[in-house]
Amino acid sequence: MQHQAYQPVLPCVNKYLQYRWDKNCYEMHRSKVKSAKPTINTTPPKTYGHLLVKFKKRQLEEERISRIERENQMLLDKMSHIMQTNGGVDCRNDYVKKSLGTEKRQLELLRIAKENEWILQRLSSCRPRYSVHVWHEQWLKNLELMENIGRYPRLYTAQRSPLPPISADRHGKVENEKYARNEDERSARNERKENDEKTRVTSEDEA
Repeated sequence: MQHQAYQPVLPCVNKYLQYRWDKNCYEMHRSKVKSAKPTINTTPPKTYGHLLVKFKKRQLEEERISRIERENQMLLDKMSHIMQTNGGVDCRNDYVKKSLGTEKRQLELLRIAKENEWILQRLSSCRPRYSVHVWHEQWLKNLELMENIGRYPRLYTAQRSPLPPISADRHGKVENEKYARNEDERSARNERKENDEKTRVTSEDEA
């Protein structure tokens, strides 16, 4: 009876056949729609076990826990040792200062020491150019000359004692020596004058 109330879109001769055909086409369409596959993949991505478990994170966490336990055990041992003994403060510092250039500095010091030793050896083996014996002989000669030309003996000058007074005889000798020296100088001047006059006269006669 449903085909009698059916109104087809296009005109037809038999409503019953047209109804059956349209119904079959509709059911076929519905089945195709249900079995149709999407052209775009909208399914969730595949999950991997190693990403969910995270073994590296678990390993780091275990290491952190083991380090904390070790430090706690060390702290517990120290506290038990302090409780069993009288305790005390350890202020000793056994740290040895280190430097990156220690070896280089030591090599440089060894080189400088070797050079100094070489220079000292050269200086010790070098013979002097001046003779101490000759200097001593010259000094003795100078002392002898100083004794000869000095008015007073060297003993007074060395001891810084007051000089002895000049005796009358010595004073007279000194004055006579001065007078004789002046006379010699005067006679020498007179001779020079006479020689000058003679040369002038001879030059005038020749002219």
